[in-house]
Amino acid sequence: MAQRVAVNDGAAGSKRTSRVRVAVRLRPYLDKQDEKGEGPCVRGLGPQKLEIINWRNATETLQYQFDVFHGEQTTQQEVFLTSVKPILPHILNGQNASVFAYGPTGAGKTHTMLGSQEQPGVITRAVKEVFRLVEAQGKDLDGWEYSVGMSYLEIYNEKVLDLLSPGSQDLPIREDKDRNILIPGLTRTPLSSFTDFDTHFIPASLNRTTASTKLNQRSSRSHAVLLIKVVKSQRGPPHRQQTGKLYLVDLAGSEDNRRTGNQGIRLKESGAINLSLFTLSKVVDALNAGAGGRVPYRDSKLTRLLQDSLGGSAHSVMITNIAPEYRYYFDTFSALNFAAKSKQIVNRPFVRETVLAPTIAPGKRAREEQEAGGSGERQNKTSKEGKKAEQSQSPPVHPHSSPDSSVLERLLALEKMMMGSAERERLNLLKTVAQSRKEIQMLKEKQKELEDKANMFNKQNETIEKESKDALLFKTDLPLLHRKPSTVAKPRKQQAVVTPLQVSQVQPLQQCAVVCKPSQFLDKKKKRIQTEVGQGKENGGVDPPSANDVNWESHLDSALLEQSRKKILQTLNSGSLKDLKSLQLIGDKKAKLIMGWREIHGDFTQVEDLKQIEGITVKRFSSFIKANILSSMGK
Repeated sequence: MAQRVAVNDGAAGSKRTSRVRVAVRLRPYLDKQDEKGEGPCVRGLGPQKLEIINWRNATETLQYQFDVFHGEQTTQQEVFLTSVKPILPHILNGQNASVFAYGPTGAGKTHTMLGSQEQPGVITRAVKEVFRLVEAQGKDLDGWEYSVGMSYLEIYNEKVLDLLSPGSQDLPIREDKDRNILIPGLTRTPLSSFTDFDTHFIPASLNRTTASTKLNQRSSRSHAVLLIKVVKSQRGPPHRQQTGKLYLVDLAGSEDNRRTGNQGIRLKESGAINLSLFTLSKVVDALNAGAGGRVPYRDSKLTRLLQDSLGGSAHSVMITNIAPEYRYYFDTFSALNFAAKSKQIVNRPFVRETVLAPTIAPGKRAREEQEAGGSGERQNKTSKEGKKAEQSQSPPVHPHSSPDSSVLERLLALEKMMMGSAERERLNLLKTVAQSRKEIQMLKEKQKELEDKANMFNKQNETIEKESKDALLFKTDLPLLHRKPSTVAKPRKQQAVVTPLQVSQVQPLQQCAVVCKPSQFLDKKKKRIQTEVGQGKENGGVDPPSANDVNWESHLDSALLEQSRKKILQTLNSGSLKDLKSLQLIGDKKAKLIMGWREIHGDFTQVEDLKQIEGITVKRFSSFIKANILSSMGK
């Protein structure tokens, strides 16, 4: 009979709950792939922190903090020792553990899990460590024995395929009465050493489905799951048995079909991969929402298998792989957000223990009965002979005569037993219901206690957020992380030719601005000049300066010129996004940059401070002043 034992009873020093540990690994920067030479979009700040450029505002960076951050120079050995090795001893005590790699395609997930012959990955090092622990504990614990087995499968197009048996069909996923996930028909191979594991694992890995895309020469087209099962059995009574499982999962990466160029069967594979990863994201969101809502584990076979790893009873580690190039920016940004949500998931591990009833062999049972009978055998024989003699001497019984009293007593006892079985079942059922209600009440009390703790934790977080208002705007002594200008020559767009403004046309207009009653002919001139300025803004071009345009301010009234400059400065300091976009030669992008500059440095002291905005040169600033002053005076 299977029993659920508390973690504290099975492993000393362990906690009743275990949060999902999240490690982030940054792949090295590949110069050959990055043709534009824009530099990295993300970098590490320490053993647990990293930052990425904010795509909404290029002058800001966003900071993330995880359990472990592995930089570009981190080795496979360091990843294993820091993130994976601490959870492996749990599986020898009847608990489950899982390690899975997550990230976009081409970020290095398969390299982290499988590695190479020179640099073995997590799977190879973890299995070696399991056999080392089994050998060490086998010497220390007397009366116990260990058995290790493996299973290897892949989820390809929402089909569960056995990699140890390539000819198998789609396998079903089931759940037993103890809520353990099972796969009937999956091959389980017993292992005696790491060499035995290597003999079975390497050929099975070649059966995994891979293909080439534009972003990855050998892209995984399926999710691979390696299951290592360790059974710890007691030789003597009461014959206890503890079962621990280690899940090592290499997830396929999310793909953007516009960049990978997938077509045909590759497009179908990509759709199945993205759908399963989307369901995984929904599971994480539902677990973080809490409140006893439905968690969509059954919406995908991947989440069905990871049910024990996310919100279940396993010690889980997620290794998020990211890439530093700008073309992976949004994939990296999404992966970091998913990792930040995943580290809030809490699992509840427990020891899986079974007590086996000892079985007696038929020959041994016969010998025990013979020894127990002993001298009584002869008495039984003599009594049987005496009964036979009495039966031969007694007259035959008529079929319709009254039966013997002993037979009547047996029949009455049998009837009483049958009548009482229903009553016993009813009592047992009532006892079970009462026990279930008691357990439900205890669970409700625990849930209330956890909710109180969560509310207290949220209040503390709110106070911390109020104290550090600029959490997103990360300030550091390091040089600013900004996007380098592209070295690739961009094709020049054909621009419309706009006739330059003539001072001879502007001068009568400004003189007319002082007169109280302008003539009708000059009004037409103003409208024509305003139309030409508006067309110049729409085309995004700047009028080439002429000899007369250099001293255009000298022809204007100084009071009106100063008033127009003050009006422009007021709009720059206090205007909204819509007000800034209403200025001549200021579009949506420039308006956002002005607002960002204003939030960081404060108000503009003079109009000339606008030259400090990215993309506004001296020539463009001169055109901006001229266009806005003429436009305001024309109104």
